Amino acid sequence: MRSSLQKQPQKFEKTHSGFDLWRSFPKYSVMLETPIHVIDFEGSRRSGIVEYGVVTLRGSSLTEARTRLCAPTGTMHAREIQQHGIDRQLLTDAKPFSEDWDYFAGLRASGPLCAHNAGYEAALLTDVWSCPRRSPDFARLDSGAEIADWGPWLDTLQIYRRLYPDLERHNLGDLIETFSLRGNLESHALACCPKNRRRYHSALYDALASACLLLHLFQEPALKGVTLTWLLQQSAPSGDAREALSQTEFPDDA
Repeated sequence: MRSSLQKQPQKFEKTHSGFDLWRSFPKYSVMLETPIHVIDFEGSRRSGIVEYGVVTLRGSSLTEARTRLCAPTGTMHAREIQQHGIDRQLLTDAKPFSEDWDYFAGLRASGPLCAHNAGYEAALLTDVWSCPRRSPDFARLDSGAEIADWGPWLDTLQIYRRLYPDLERHNLGDLIETFSLRGNLESHALACCPKNRRRYHSALYDALASACLLLHLFQEPALKGVTLTWLLQQSAPSGDAREALSQTEFPDDA
C-alpha cells in the first residue's frame, strides 16, 4: 500500500516563533531515504502491550501498515479498557506481543523508530526486550556505528514542541486539527485500520496520526532538505541531549 499526503495550507507563520531552527540543516547528515517506522502501543506497563500499530514511511510516502491485538501479560483496569476499547473478550485468541521479536528487531535494523511521546513507547518496548540486536545508529550513520538500543527515537511530540512553541497544546489530536490533517488521517485509516479501530487510542490509527504529522513537516517549504539526523536532534528530550547529538554528529571542519 502506497500513498502520499496532499499539500496542506501553511500555518507555521502564525504559530511558530522559533524560525531560527528552520534556517539551515547540518552538512554531515543522512537525507530521508532511510525508512522511518512510526509506532504506537495500546496498553500499560501493568497490563503489557495489548495492541500495536506500525506505519512505515519512505521519504514522503506511506509504504506499509501493520497492526494486531496482543494477549495481556497483566491486569487491565477498567479505566484502560474504557480508553482503548479492548477487553479480554477481544483478546481471547491473541498471541503475546513477545512473539513478534523478529519483526520489531527487523524494524529497528532497517530504520529509526518514531512515536508521539516516544518515551512511553520506549518504556513498553524495553519492558519486553531490553534491547534489539546490534543495529545502525541512525544519528551517526556516516560513522558506520552500531548500537544495541531501540533508540535514538524520532518523537513528533518533541519536534512539534520545538518548531511550534506558541501552540497551547501539542497532543496528537490537537495537532491534527491545528494543521488540518484530519482528512488525510481518515483517508489512511479507511485504507489501513480495522473497521472498529478507526479512532484515537487505537494503535494503528494513532500511528497514522503521528505519521501524518511527520509527513506534514516534509511538505513545509522552510524544511526543504530536512535530514534524519536533524530530526533526531529535535526529538531529543533535553537541551543536553540535543547538544550531545550535535557535537558527535557534526564536527568542525578541519
